[in-house]
Amino acid sequence: MEKYQIKGGRRLSGKVEISCAKNAVLPLMAGALLTNEEVLIKNCPKIVDVYSMIKILRCIGVDAEFIGNDLRICADGLNSEVVPFSVAKELRSSVFMLGVLLAKNKRAEIPYPGGCEIGLRPIDMHVASLKSLGVVIEEDGGKITCDASNMKSGVVYLDFPSVGATENLMLASVFTKGETIIKNCAKEPEIVDLMNFLNGMGAKVSGAGTDTIKIDGVKRLHGTIYKPIPDRIEAGTFIIATAITGGEVEIFNVNPENISSLIHKLCNNTCKISLNNDIIYIKCGKSRKSFTIDTNPYPGFPTDLQAQMTALATVCKGTSVITENVFEMRFKFAKELIKMGADIKLYGRTAIIKGVRKLFGTTITAPDLRGGAALVLGGLVAEGTTIVNGVRHIERGYDGFENKLLALGADIKKI
Repeated sequence: MEKYQIKGGRRLSGKVEISCAKNAVLPLMAGALLTNEEVLIKNCPKIVDVYSMIKILRCIGVDAEFIGNDLRICADGLNSEVVPFSVAKELRSSVFMLGVLLAKNKRAEIPYPGGCEIGLRPIDMHVASLKSLGVVIEEDGGKITCDASNMKSGVVYLDFPSVGATENLMLASVFTKGETIIKNCAKEPEIVDLMNFLNGMGAKVSGAGTDTIKIDGVKRLHGTIYKPIPDRIEAGTFIIATAITGGEVEIFNVNPENISSLIHKLCNNTCKISLNNDIIYIKCGKSRKSFTIDTNPYPGFPTDLQAQMTALATVCKGTSVITENVFEMRFKFAKELIKMGADIKLYGRTAIIKGVRKLFGTTITAPDLRGGAALVLGGLVAEGTTIVNGVRHIERGYDGFENKLLALGADIKKI
């Protein structure tokens, strides 16, 4: 098992370019199956989750391969509506195959999706919303079998603005005759990106970014060339890495509006931040003060940056309070930071963090993707050497993470 070796205490400095968004690319890869023509996803990140999705596509007869940095997908050989457990078990985004297979072939059989263990993340909203549109669903033996022969358009109200359920409904409804309306839907930038991608293929989707999305069914979609949005979570991770090391970094290929909640927090925390189109400049001193965060669906503070901000809080002056409102098991990484000398007390979904003068390097293990990134950030500021096990978790969502940190002056290597 590969691991990171980090010698802490170096201030990050320089320039870094952000990759396209993991959370945008995965539903786009599924959406590419809605046409038999070629789809090219430009500058697709070469991360573990993308390669896992490629395995899923190939398992059902879809041609998917990298051509340089671009991902080519052609679904004219699609020959199955059954997604095997063997390829779906490690990837939460395998659930998107449900919507596209129902839209394309009116039938789907998928296992319950895998991914990081950060909470229950039930797919009951996916199931209930599809049932309300006439899909017949049977759940048995760890799999879901669906028949969309009588699927119809209609109005769906989501009990919670779930990103996955919103995207699955969008994918499932593109060919349904009439108008399908999704109310109380997720507003994340990745939802807007999926709408733009589908519309570029000939779909008629409107309203993404608001709490109501409308899908007017069409008869067919065509191929497209598409560049996904920048990864706001990767950008946020590098911004927080700069803050925790007291560094000075220019971050390229980022949409500042998509991480405005983070920028606002750090601007109030002795960090100098300036914006210039798709470039963020951040300069931070060593004097950092405590803060309060409540994670919420977009445009609230993103749950995917909570762990990284917890790492920052461990070396801030004063006491920070962080409440996780999205995933109930998102503090699994905290015990690893405590091994490094952090003062963290957990009370249900709330963490109380008293800043310490310094963290100390030790051997720790990444429990999941974002928790793993937080541990790397802790290692960057810790005294001595930190060994981070479980690198594969981190590589699920960050393309060339250690190389980008190395280019900014970090002492990090994979061993």
